[in-house]
Amino acid sequence: MKIDGTAYRSVWVDASDGFSVRIFDQTKLPWALDILRLTDVAQAAHAIRTMQTRGAPLIGAVAAYGMCLALRADASGEALERDAAMLAATRPTAVNLRWAVDRMLTRLRNTAQADRVAAAYDEAGKIADEDAAQCEAIGRHGLPLIEAIAARKPGKPVNVLTHCNAGWLATVDWGTALAPIYMAYERGIDIKVWVDETRPRNQGAALTAWELNSHGVAHTIVADNAGGHLMQHGEVDLVIVGADRVTRDGDAANKIGTYLKALAAKDNGVPFWVALPSTTIDWTIRDGVADIPIEERAATEVTHLTGRTEDGTLATIQVTSPGSPAGNPAFDVTPARLVTGLITERGRCDASEAGLLSLFPEFAR
Repeated sequence: MKIDGTAYRSVWVDASDGFSVRIFDQTKLPWALDILRLTDVAQAAHAIRTMQTRGAPLIGAVAAYGMCLALRADASGEALERDAAMLAATRPTAVNLRWAVDRMLTRLRNTAQADRVAAAYDEAGKIADEDAAQCEAIGRHGLPLIEAIAARKPGKPVNVLTHCNAGWLATVDWGTALAPIYMAYERGIDIKVWVDETRPRNQGAALTAWELNSHGVAHTIVADNAGGHLMQHGEVDLVIVGADRVTRDGDAANKIGTYLKALAAKDNGVPFWVALPSTTIDWTIRDGVADIPIEERAATEVTHLTGRTEDGTLATIQVTSPGSPAGNPAFDVTPARLVTGLITERGRCDASEAGLLSLFPEFAR
């Protein structure tokens, strides 16, 4: 995808040295475009844990490259298992992280110690390339949903609401929920995106809006609680969100507040689609509400906000009553009954076991 006309991915190996890993520091966006250089596994784990890099597919790819950096320091089997476990524990909700680490382990456990570094970079590169290809395919399969709406309302924009950031900053390239939007824009469809601010970390206002603005896509930031009002007044044609984990039966975990958007969409007859690569599916669980672990993040994310003051400096301020405690569940689960359907790299399907197995029959057992 593009920043002011220049194409980027969200993670890449530095061509100047051939080993270090480059990522955008997403905690600095939209105020500064800061590209980090990761040179060891501790830096990779820190970047994932502190959300300098985030998004379910992307943290899987960054963790894979983190294992490459780990092996440069110690390629022994003992260190391999230790560093893999450390990376896998950095974020609990997104299943892509564990999937990528397990895939790297499968390759590296069966590779001679002397060959592990080269094999690790090869496998991490494949994980990154496959994610980019999967997200592009998600865009192709989601595009007809937007085209159909555009055909029904000629001369008027297609209004899409999204929650949190599921664009290319959350993946290696293209994104999940935003991939169909980018493709529609590239095809000249008049499209407008309602961007939820996504408190408490404001990833919609800071990241999704920055992405869309950099690419030239029309959008408007709204408070999280405005979505239902917009749907009641016919201002939303379609909701597309991403996911950090989807169960075998189609329940979807995404950034906190997604469940409320799904309820409003159901009440107003607005289609609610979840876009995800197959690496986000957890085939081992069925009940998302009961079985998906929900990360509880620091209370300061709720009590404090960071922004730019009128003189251009960045400042962090407290916005809550001093002494009042704050809770911060980072995700919620939208039950499959509220999901119109799932958009994957193999096509669209119902949010159900039967729907998923129609696209991924190899997981029938």
